[in-house]
Amino acid sequence: MSGVTKHYGGVRALDGASLSLEAGEVHGLLGPNGSGKSTLNKVLAGTVAADRAEITLDGRPLAIHSPRDAHRHGIAAVYQQLSLIPDLTVAQNLTLGVEPARAGFLRARVSAPDVAETLRQFAPALGDRVTASTPVADLPPGEQQIVEIAKAVMRRPRILILDEATASLHRDQVSLVFDVVRRLCAAGVSVAFVSHRIDEVMQLCTRATILRSGRTVASTELAGTSEQELVSLMIGQTRAPEAAAAPRAEKGEPRLTVTGLSGQNLNNVSLRAHRGEVLGLGGLQGQGQSELLLTIFGALRAREGSITTSSGRGARIRHPRDAARIGIALVPGDRATQGMFAQRSIQENISIVSLARRLMAGVAISARRERAAAASMIDRLSIKIGRLTDPVSSLSGGNQQKVIIAKWLLNEPGIVLLDDPTKGVDVGAKAEIYALIRKLTRNGAAVIFNSSDDRELAEIADRVLVMYEGSVKGELDAEDVTYDNLVSSALLIGMGDQHRVGGDESGTA
Repeated sequence: MSGVTKHYGGVRALDGASLSLEAGEVHGLLGPNGSGKSTLNKVLAGTVAADRAEITLDGRPLAIHSPRDAHRHGIAAVYQQLSLIPDLTVAQNLTLGVEPARAGFLRARVSAPDVAETLRQFAPALGDRVTASTPVADLPPGEQQIVEIAKAVMRRPRILILDEATASLHRDQVSLVFDVVRRLCAAGVSVAFVSHRIDEVMQLCTRATILRSGRTVASTELAGTSEQELVSLMIGQTRAPEAAAAPRAEKGEPRLTVTGLSGQNLNNVSLRAHRGEVLGLGGLQGQGQSELLLTIFGALRAREGSITTSSGRGARIRHPRDAARIGIALVPGDRATQGMFAQRSIQENISIVSLARRLMAGVAISARRERAAAASMIDRLSIKIGRLTDPVSSLSGGNQQKVIIAKWLLNEPGIVLLDDPTKGVDVGAKAEIYALIRKLTRNGAAVIFNSSDDRELAEIADRVLVMYEGSVKGELDAEDVTYDNLVSSALLIGMGDQHRVGGDESGTA
């Protein structure tokens, strides 16, 4: 691919970008959020029409106008946002769009052997309970992502695009996906791999292309390149900003107390989150961390248990409205379906939660006030946009995440629930989010932080609760919050080792 150019209104997403893939290689595509990585991949996959592009395959010019064209040429793509149909089964999703048919009638039995073989490859990441007839809606996000990857692999592509496809996976699932990718490469498949986890890129890729501001700025062999050199190429400076530079706040009295909370995938969870504290949720992914945040926020119903805020009174949270009213904010793990109105404007997405604060005489909306409020957040969080009236879906993943955070900051929350907030976010934006979290805690907020990256928890959390099968099984405090301790505690508890990592025997942290 060369000379690839794409504009979205006044935003220049690609400015003469280029990419070269060799047969049988895993090629990293790196760059800050908004650098054009996903747009370049979507041009190749046929889901975005470039203003100008020259694409050749095996030395011959190639015209890609639609995903059907891309599929015809053996190109398959997997993105962080899923394209699965929840009401269909795993098998139906795997064959969607390529179902064998005769005289207009689908022939599921013809594709059954291919479905079975594909599921066999990914079985260790799905478990015995997931079969071809399992509805996709019954699977947690990580397993849905595995099905999405399996769907692309089943198409037997010549070129496979993995665009942040591992962002929601835990380490064992990532390892399995890497094994499958290596087998594909051994058969001559080319893989374009996008990940903001630099260690994944170094582990899997042989070469990398770096984009910045829509342009290709470098292509490098990874064998002779350090992680720091890659980061420098990505952000255009010699050193990435570090969250450690932001001083930690002093921990105060409890701001949120949860006692005996049980519900969907939760069993008798108790915790305290203090003023000025970042409380991390650790353990293997899918052990109830996301459900805990959603239940505290009122998005999932609790069967039993109580929630008390710093006022000392029990909080009746039956709906997210109740949580927002008492100063609780949630940045959800699935920003596309839970965190934003994708087709509405950037301005509307930023102002929606705090709209009542700016009403004139309690009834009238001032367009001027709404623009000013949204613009202040754009400046404060350094969000890269074209116009405030552009749909939020036109932004890069990292800038979309900043918009979701911005809408809650306007509501001045005292308790902030963050569910994998830096998933799919580049190193620069990640450091900005870390600094923002530290500013919130210095101003007295309590932050509860779930992350699929143990290194991130080690960097940002003051204290970590280790969860397993919906319960708090241990606690790491202060100097014990290290990457090695987080990994070992999760594995030991997950393997059935019942010795305490920390905390007390009741599970109250």
